[in-house]
Amino acid sequence: MTRKERAARIGVILDELYPEMEIPLHHKDPYTLLIAVLLSAQSTDKRVNLTTPALFELADNPFDMARVSVEDVRAIIRPVGLSPQKSKAIVKLSQILVDKYDGEVPADMELLEELPGVGHKTASVVMVQAFGKPAFPVDTHIHRLAYRWLLSTGRSVKKTEEHLKKAFPMEEWDRRHLQMIYFGREYCPARGHQPEECPICSVYGRRSMF
Repeated sequence: MTRKERAARIGVILDELYPEMEIPLHHKDPYTLLIAVLLSAQSTDKRVNLTTPALFELADNPFDMARVSVEDVRAIIRPVGLSPQKSKAIVKLSQILVDKYDGEVPADMELLEELPGVGHKTASVVMVQAFGKPAFPVDTHIHRLAYRWLLSTGRSVKKTEEHLKKAFPMEEWDRRHLQMIYFGREYCPARGHQPEECPICSVYGRRSMF
């Protein structure tokens, strides 16, 4: 079975389980999504969603955030972890958005990746979820699932992204990304995983898991 064939069959299962999904991180526009995704690095969506209301009450746009002190931002976002780096990045990128882009988040992958604290995965999420541009964000969780399901060799997150983009049609990338996130949480966790009970691993998973 080729990767594309396997991906098509897995896609049927994902569509049956998750025909409709909400974006996990609460936001109201590209800017608040960008900040939420930045905060989610090495944290959980739940923790971020508990933290962002207070942050966005303080400032929910780059013009206001650019005038906030790093210390004030850090005090609010401390629960999500890595607050020293993230607070500096949030204030600095807000200043850049004001100075270079009239306060707008650029709908361009390369320009997003130039912003402080914004890596390829964060930029990919913003591109697909805020602007509807083709992208397949891959974090460690999706990286794990792709390896378990024989959709990637697991050599690196970058390679996994390449494999998934080839395995799934471009028009499916946005929903497959979200479906894999939800599926991983419910059926395919990193720890305590029972492959024989997993709707996908039990049929298409690596034999070494059993």
